[in-house]
Amino acid sequence: MYTPAAFSEKKIEVLHALIAEHPLASIVTQAEDGLTADHIPLIIAPPSADAPFGTLRGHVARQNPLWQYPSEMLCIFQGPSAYITPSWYEEKKQNGAVVPTYNYAVVHTYGKLRVVEDQQEFLALLDSLTTHFEAQRTMPWHISDAPSDYIHHLMEAIVGIEIPITRITGKWKASQNKITQNRINIAMGLREENNQDGIAMADLMEQALFAPNENNT
Repeated sequence: MYTPAAFSEKKIEVLHALIAEHPLASIVTQAEDGLTADHIPLIIAPPSADAPFGTLRGHVARQNPLWQYPSEMLCIFQGPSAYITPSWYEEKKQNGAVVPTYNYAVVHTYGKLRVVEDQQEFLALLDSLTTHFEAQRTMPWHISDAPSDYIHHLMEAIVGIEIPITRITGKWKASQNKITQNRINIAMGLREENNQDGIAMADLMEQALFAPNENNT
């Protein structure tokens, strides 16, 4: 991924936070007939001795050949994104020498998939997945709410997977290369448009503006 220094994000806690907030991964890998992509929700486990950048965990349908691919996989997590109009730049008022752009935050991870074979470990994986996605609900659903034989029957149709991360990169294109007033104008403009993606990008821009990325200093 082409990443100018101003847009590079390397802090593991920041990269993991984006994955946790935007868990639907685009998983790209090499199949026998060429490149293939799947879209699978994954949760991130903390770094460990055998996975210093963390481990992605999830499940796929047993009929999906993804879990049998031996090659390295690229998992792409797309965070906030927004179109940036030239109308928000100071230069628009001064000389008109401005053009549109698009801001976004994205994380790429790399690693080889392994199957969770042990049934108790697999059940614990499924429990951690539901706990993650149900956490914000007032009455969260738990695997134990369903009959155990029903759950075990469904487990036969899916495969638990883990992808220990061997490399991770982040790109935060949040107008860091613009003057401060432009960055303030853009964040304000995005908030005034009052759509979810724009507000999320404004939040990200203000975080970068008032707490500059250590990697860019």
